[in-house]
Amino acid sequence: MNLSYFPIINASLNGASALLLLLAFGFIKARKYVAHGTTMILAVITSAVFLACYLTYHILLVRRGIVLTRFPQSSLRPYYLALLTSHTLLAVVILPLILITLWHAYRRNWAVHRRFSVWTLPLWFYVSVTGVAVYWMLYHVAPTLRH
Repeated sequence: MNLSYFPIINASLNGASALLLLLAFGFIKARKYVAHGTTMILAVITSAVFLACYLTYHILLVRRGIVLTRFPQSSLRPYYLALLTSHTLLAVVILPLILITLWHAYRRNWAVHRRFSVWTLPLWFYVSVTGVAVYWMLYHVAPTLRH
């Protein structure tokens, strides 16, 4: 099985999630609640597909004996590692926040939904955007540093 397509698929799903989150934010600010809800459901689906692809990719890599994809030593490495660390830590935090926020929307508990969403949306957006940035640095910047 060719695993080389997974990184671009994962980055594309992250980018799509970020775009959907921006659209949903615009819809809620415009008080277009149905459009907001629909767009948020699409963002959740896109993020869930990303998570499934990401986990599949890394499970398949581990089965091949590949645990890490290393960023080469360079002046950019500390920036990459800081970005990767913040992305990874917040990715762990965001999953329960998304589920809690969705649960309160599903229950139509709008006051609690809003209290959580003011944290969930920016963190989720950050995780989605930094996912694309991590991909770009690892698969487009890093190869140019090895020469």
